[in-house]
Amino acid sequence: MSKRKGVSKDEKRTRVLDYFYEKKEFFHLKELEKDIPKVKGVIAQSVKEIVTELVNDNLVDSDKIGTSTYFWAFPSKARHLKKQQLEDLKKQLEEANKKLKVSREKVIAAKIGREETEKRLQLLERLQSMKVDEERLTAEIQKYKDSDPETFEKMKKEIQIAKDAANRWTDNVFSVKSWCKDKFGLDEGALDKAFEIPADFDNID
Repeated sequence: MSKRKGVSKDEKRTRVLDYFYEKKEFFHLKELEKDIPKVKGVIAQSVKEIVTELVNDNLVDSDKIGTSTYFWAFPSKARHLKKQQLEDLKKQLEEANKKLKVSREKVIAAKIGREETEKRLQLLERLQSMKVDEERLTAEIQKYKDSDPETFEKMKKEIQIAKDAANRWTDNVFSVKSWCKDKFGLDEGALDKAFEIPADFDNID
């Protein structure tokens, strides 16, 4: 004997809504938990959960009067909701059609002047050829960058800065040698030999 197939959640929702639509009355939750299992075959343990979901989805109304909470749902409200949903969908479809129309018009406008004519193809080929020439010439210019006047001037300035720095250190060496001769009475030749200072050591012109 095959197992009995359980009722899906969607089917339970449908059955509970049908119960409200058929009865067209107001109910306590306990009444629903008692009657719906008998009439619609939805187990009592599921009734509260299904009713709560339907209230949250605005398919079933509820209101607290005194200490009691009542639940109800009429077919007229369902029709109204369906009608509202249909109107919303129509508006969305209308907006989508407007956007589609604008997009198509933009595509058509963008194609103007870009038709695959013989002249356009020739211009495209020429443009591509010119791009290749530009890349080649840029590479050639890069080879002769060292001869560029701006680069040459920059190098001259850098050389001068290096020379000035070297001459400052040379002056410092001469100052130290002079101090050593005066302080310790050392011979200049002996100092040069001791510190391996070449005979032609001098400022750079």
